[in-house]
Amino acid sequence: MLRPWAAPWIAAVLLCRALAQYSSDQCSWRGSGLSHESHRRDVEQVYLRCSQGSLKWLYPIGAIIVNLRPNTESSSGHVADLHVCIKPRTYSQGANMYVERAGDLRLLVADGDQALSTVHCFNLAEGALFVEATPQTDISRRITAFQYELVPSQGPGAHMYPFLQPALVSCKPCSDEELLMAVCTSDFAGSGFFPGVVSGTNNAVTLRRLFRQKSGVFSRGGARGRTWNGRVNVPSQCGVHPGGNEYLLTGSVHFGEAWLGCAPHYKDFLNVYIRAQEEGTNPCQIDAH
Repeated sequence: MLRPWAAPWIAAVLLCRALAQYSSDQCSWRGSGLSHESHRRDVEQVYLRCSQGSLKWLYPIGAIIVNLRPNTESSSGHVADLHVCIKPRTYSQGANMYVERAGDLRLLVADGDQALSTVHCFNLAEGALFVEATPQTDISRRITAFQYELVPSQGPGAHMYPFLQPALVSCKPCSDEELLMAVCTSDFAGSGFFPGVVSGTNNAVTLRRLFRQKSGVFSRGGARGRTWNGRVNVPSQCGVHPGGNEYLLTGSVHFGEAWLGCAPHYKDFLNVYIRAQEEGTNPCQIDAH
């Protein structure tokens, strides 16, 4: 017979066990398929409301539908203006990923291809992300995990997103106003040079100044820690060259990788910055000298 004082305690334990299966905020979700083990045909609804985040599904069983919507709507308010890009973790396995709309499924990433960690994108108007566990005799080591980013299909900066139309991404010449705003609003901004060959992805760069960085893509280096080292992806036609030329380096960070945007010679940027200071039109203050 259950004693009266024990009932609240047991209820609390059961609640904690249930909550332990899931951990979620507006941006990321972590769950366990063990809660589906007795209901293998169940489909869990997951709602994420940020422009970027992650999902981690331990011991996948059954299926989940991932509904991705940003907190702030696009300029026209239509999901057709948004793409979602996902990048599986290299250890991800145990499920296929589909784009689902009205019961129709289109394969996006097969279970066996997730270790490649390739970025895959689709328009939100096409449907939701449907993640279905593949049949396994042993799920103890299966984890399905990926990062995601929501990307405007049009508008400022859309042409620079590297995964929608990779062949069209380039460093366009930036106006004076765009340079000043880039220093204030880019994911990273600094000045530096490329010691080696500059082409394609994963180029080594040394920064003499670091004005801002959204994530730790650059770390301190040098004998006295007066420089920062990192790697930058350089789109075609950026006009940067290896050697002693110092550039203003601004750009965006996607899935932990830096992508170069506006990159004029630093002395040219410095002239623009000083002139804006004198005219009182500079949108932000940095230690540019």
